[in-house]
Amino acid sequence: MTNLSRRKFLITTGAAAAGTLWVHGCTSSSDNTATNGNGNNSAVPAANVSAADAPEVTTAKLGFIALTDAAPLIIAKEKGLFAKYGMKDVEVIKQASWGTTRDNLVLGSAGNGIDGAHILTPMPYLISLGTVTDGKKVPMYILARLNVNGQGILLANTYKDLKVGVDAKPLKDAFAKQKAAGKKELKAAMTFPGGTHDMWIRYWLAAAGINPDTEVSTIVVPPPQMVANVKVNNMEAFCVGEPWPLQTVNQKVGYMAATTGEIWKDHPEKAFAMRADWVDKHPKATKALLMAVMEAQQWCDKPENRQEMCEILSRREWFKVPVADIIDRSQGKFDYGTGRVEDYSSTLMMKYWRDNASYPYKSHDLWFLTENMRWGYLPANLDTKAIIDKVNREDLWKEAAKALKVPDAEIPQSTSRGVETFFDGVKFDPEKPQEYLKGLKIRKV
Repeated sequence: MTNLSRRKFLITTGAAAAGTLWVHGCTSSSDNTATNGNGNNSAVPAANVSAADAPEVTTAKLGFIALTDAAPLIIAKEKGLFAKYGMKDVEVIKQASWGTTRDNLVLGSAGNGIDGAHILTPMPYLISLGTVTDGKKVPMYILARLNVNGQGILLANTYKDLKVGVDAKPLKDAFAKQKAAGKKELKAAMTFPGGTHDMWIRYWLAAAGINPDTEVSTIVVPPPQMVANVKVNNMEAFCVGEPWPLQTVNQKVGYMAATTGEIWKDHPEKAFAMRADWVDKHPKATKALLMAVMEAQQWCDKPENRQEMCEILSRREWFKVPVADIIDRSQGKFDYGTGRVEDYSSTLMMKYWRDNASYPYKSHDLWFLTENMRWGYLPANLDTKAIIDKVNREDLWKEAAKALKVPDAEIPQSTSRGVETFFDGVKFDPEKPQEYLKGLKIRKV
């Protein structure tokens, strides 16, 4: 089995100094103000929390990576929604990489780390199982999904003439020619072993008959460093979340082969997760955090708010990128950098709330665990039901949804979304995961 030790995969690509935590909004929000998209202070309703529901604490430390799908945490802070539900001292803290996020979750806030995070959906499982923490098991809970869709698979300009799309078959011969010409290593980058981007690029390559373990080298690069690495021809292909795919296209240093929604429509992506011990100790504070994040998800999904959302995210203290690198994809306009431009405003764009985007389906977690088993990251005999029942707290999501008065029609009645169909016709039936696994032609197990 592949050993995902944290030492082996702690990223060091030119950003050792970037591992330092960057804290936002650390001052108390007791003045009940928030900053709007124009940089002005706007009044925020005072926390309307009864004494019986008052959070046990008013603070929590939450990590995020500079990715558009972190928007719900950032907006909840900027718009005073944490304060609205009694969590007036929440800190939203930038992380340099997913390895940094993992390490700070292991430390916890008591060890100068973090209590929870915007995180790749499989990571809470890999941390809970000790797979990526040198065997140290740190129980985690997934409280909500933060988004569906919104990631990109991109290629270096070396392959621009091929105009590769969601079908990557043309790359098989192209890669063979590169090796025949003397290129010893062909690199495909993702953001964390066993994470969502690793799963997307592996699935995409394997569907084209390209073995991601033998025909290319999969390497780890933190999301904010993807564009810089493709500029210097450090990799052939990579998978990452927005805004980095759009920035790649805008800077003309690569082109997009596929948005991940083309691989699996409305696929799960990031999660809002916290250390289990923090949640167990602070159930009322957890509910308050969830309500704030879920309300922020609703806000982010309103078309009239997207310009302001992108202006907020672009600021130096959050992403430090031009609004132009965020806005198009956030409004559904997808320029692939090849002359192809698509309008995905009603289909494949990133969603935060609509179409049950926030609900953490257990069936989706099962797919990620099954794919991690496929590539040897997790043992084939893993009791997936037991670990999913421990980590996935969709019961807490429903409790927060009811408190927010979310209509019953927007609260899923099943923890399974049913059979999922991928771009190549492969189907994943959550009732038969082993049948799915055995039907995959390229796999380690």
